[in-house]
Parts: sequence; structure tokens; C-alpha cells
Amino acid sequence: MAEPTYEELKAKLAELEKQGGGRRAAATLEFRVGEKGGVSVYGLGRFPVTLYYEQWIRLLETAPQLRRVPRGQLKAEGKLKLKEK
Repeated sequence: MAEPTYEELKAKLAELEKQGGGRRAAATLEFRVGEKGGVSVYGLGRFPVTLYYEQWIRLLETAPQLRRVPRGQLKAEGKLKLKEK
């Protein structure tokens, strides 16, 4: 089988990017476990968020408390950035 030319590779790359093979969707979250046991979440922002098991448990236990925080108040005070949907 012959090696593809530069132009063929370039065309194939452009085709794959059109199909969504370029960047991941903004809403996609990906989890990875590191060598030292930290669990990283990719897709929340520019950099991954990495916490250890005990930290994830503490954070998840406070989820109901976080849900009770009035979004309108935080947004008005400029302490919360929400994407408008």
C-alpha cells in the first residue's frame, strides 16, 4: 500500500475535524486516575481538577449544601459566573 501524500493527509484531517474529531464537546467530562491515586476531572475548565479520594468524598457530601446557595445572589455579587443557556 502506497504512503498517502501530504495533500491527502491534510484533506483527511479536515474531513475528520468537520465530523467532530477536533475538540471535545464542552459538556464532556473525563475522569482519570493518576499514579499517586488522585482523580482528575477534565472538561470543567482550562486545567484539570485533581483531588484525592478523601477530598472527593468531602466535596460530594457538601453537594446538597451547595445546591441551596441562591444563584441569583451570587451572580448579583459577581461571585459566580454562569453560562447563559
